[in-house]
Amino acid sequence: MSSPEPIKFIDGAAYERFMAPWSRSAGSLFLDWLAPRPGLTWADIGAGNGAFTELLLAKSAPSSVCAIDPSDAQIATARQKISAKQVELSIGDAMALPYDANRFDVAVMALVLFFVPDPRKGAAEMVRVTRPGGTVASYTWDILRGGTPSQPLWEEMDALGKPGARPPSADISRFEALKALWAELGLREVETRELVVERTFADFDDYWLSMVVSSPSGVLGKLSDAESAELKRRLQARLPASATGEITVHAWATAIKGRKAA
Repeated sequence: MSSPEPIKFIDGAAYERFMAPWSRSAGSLFLDWLAPRPGLTWADIGAGNGAFTELLLAKSAPSSVCAIDPSDAQIATARQKISAKQVELSIGDAMALPYDANRFDVAVMALVLFFVPDPRKGAAEMVRVTRPGGTVASYTWDILRGGTPSQPLWEEMDALGKPGARPPSADISRFEALKALWAELGLREVETRELVVERTFADFDDYWLSMVVSSPSGVLGKLSDAESAELKRRLQARLPASATGEITVHAWATAIKGRKAA
């Protein structure tokens, strides 16, 4: 079996169909857990097309948000959606943030840390740009325990001998790895939580468009017509539908937060 290629985020509109509803569900639980007071300065690292940034604006009343992502297509989509004056959208690398030290009250990575080639360097950058006493937090799909929304698709692609793209740093999704990293970086009052969410699709066609056609891993481009038909058959057989045809899929994430030493 060949190794899967890296995931590339080059279509903001497709990503909106694919992940934004998941991001909003998990992000809402994450922000409720953080319970931040209004008026804080935030770094939203790996902001993608702005789904979590929008949620942050709606739920947490930040004084400012610096949202950054390496994909120009994702940031272009975010700029079309977000016009709030307190949001600064920019293109950049999570492992070399273009921000001064001790600038933000809160630094977060929402569904991002396992995409960072060197998670330690990415987390260390979050710590660097956070002020003493501020919060450094992250959540990622629990990939190694099957928590990602893409798990059914990945398993069926594997069965076809066409492995789907995985995040390059999946191991950091484990609670043990997250806690060890936060401790290594000197963060205090470290807490973890599992975030469990679900998404209901109107029917199988809705699921297929959202989770297969719109997948950033470019699933269908790797398959012949016959293989695509077989993938559709396999997924339809494994995903139970309600009496009205709705399909509900569950996912879960590992979340962590800690405070930078004063």
